[in-house]
Amino acid sequence: MRVAVPAEIDAVETRVAATPETIKKLIGLGASVTVQSGAGRASGVTDSDYTAAGASLAGSAAETLADADLVLKVRRPAPAELAAYKRGAAVIAIMDPYGHEDDLAAIAGAGLTGFAMEFMPRITRAQVMDVLSSQANLAGYRAVIDGAGEYGRALPMMMTAAGTVPAARIFIMGVGVAGLQAIATARRLGAIVTATDVRPATKEQVESLGAKFVAVEDDEFKQAETAGGYAKEMSADYKAKQAALVASHIARQDIVITTALIPGRPAPRLISADMVHSMRAGSVIIDLAVERGGNCELSKPGETVITDNGVHIVGHLNVPGRLAATASSLYAKNLLAFVETLIDKEAKSLAPKWDDELVKATLLTRDGAIVHQNFLPK
Repeated sequence: MRVAVPAEIDAVETRVAATPETIKKLIGLGASVTVQSGAGRASGVTDSDYTAAGASLAGSAAETLADADLVLKVRRPAPAELAAYKRGAAVIAIMDPYGHEDDLAAIAGAGLTGFAMEFMPRITRAQVMDVLSSQANLAGYRAVIDGAGEYGRALPMMMTAAGTVPAARIFIMGVGVAGLQAIATARRLGAIVTATDVRPATKEQVESLGAKFVAVEDDEFKQAETAGGYAKEMSADYKAKQAALVASHIARQDIVITTALIPGRPAPRLISADMVHSMRAGSVIIDLAVERGGNCELSKPGETVITDNGVHIVGHLNVPGRLAATASSLYAKNLLAFVETLIDKEAKSLAPKWDDELVKATLLTRDGAIVHQNFLPK
C-alpha cells in the first residue's frame, strides 16, 4: 500500500496532511509513504524530519503521486493536478465541494475515490476524525489574537498610577466550536465578552464560559437547531428582530468576531454596512466566514478594509493555516484516525467497508461517478 503526501498548490495553504508522527504510524500499518520535498516547510516540518520518520522524498508532485493507492491532502485536488493521479486511487482531503461541482466532476472523471473529511458525521466514534472542530477551534483562538493585534488598545482592565484602562468589549457572533474558543480566549485575555447564536443550546455554553448571551429568545429561537446540531435558516421576521438587537449592541463593541456558517450555503449576513458605520473609530471586525461570502457586508476575502469611520474589517483567508504547525498536527491526526478504519490490518492494504457509516457519509466519488447524495441530480 503506497501513501502519497503531495505539497499543497494553493498559495494561501500553509498546512500539510501528514506529520512525522502520523507517518510513523502509517508505516506501522504496512504503508510505504512518499512525501513531496518541501511539503511541510510552511508548517515547520523539514524534509529530514520526514525521512527520519521513515518516509521517502520525491522532487515533484508527479513523482510523489506515481502509483499511489492513497493520497492525503489538505485541499481537494485541482483539475490541473489530476493527470498525475493513478486511476482508482483514494484521496482524502477537505473537499469543499459546494459551489465547486465542476471540480468534483473532474475528480470523478479521473477515476478517484474521493473522501470529504468535512462530511464526517458528528458521532462519538468519529470525534477524533472531526476536522471541522479541530480547525475551527484554532480559528476561534487565532481570531481573538488577530483582533487584539489589530485593535490599538489593551484588552484587560488595568489600574495604573496614570489612570485606569477600561477592558475591551468583544462580541462573538456564532457560537460553534470557533465561537466557543474565541469566547474562552477573549475571557482569558481579560475582555468583557458577549456572544450570540440562533441555537438555544448555546446560551448555557456561553454563560458557562463567563460571557453574556445576546439573542431574541422567542418561540422560533427555541426551535432553531437541526438534529445534527447545526443552525437552521431563520425566518425574515426573526432576522429583522435579531438584527435590531444586534445593531444596538454592536455599536458599543470594540472587537466583533463573526463565525456563522451554514453547511452548503453562503454565509449568513450578520453585520450590515449601517452597523459598521455605527461603530467607533479603531474598532475591529474579524470575519471568519469571509471565504463563504462573509458575515459582514463590507468584508473582502484576503484583505483588511478600513472604513471611512475608521473600523478595521479583517478578512484573512485560511485562518487555521495562520497556526500552520498546530493545525497540521491536528489535521494529520484526524486523517490518520480515518485511514485506520479503511485499512485491512491483516492484508495491510486499503479496503474500505462501503457500508460503514463513516465511509457512506464522506464518500464523494467512486468508479468514475459522483456518489454522494447531496450532489446527485434531484
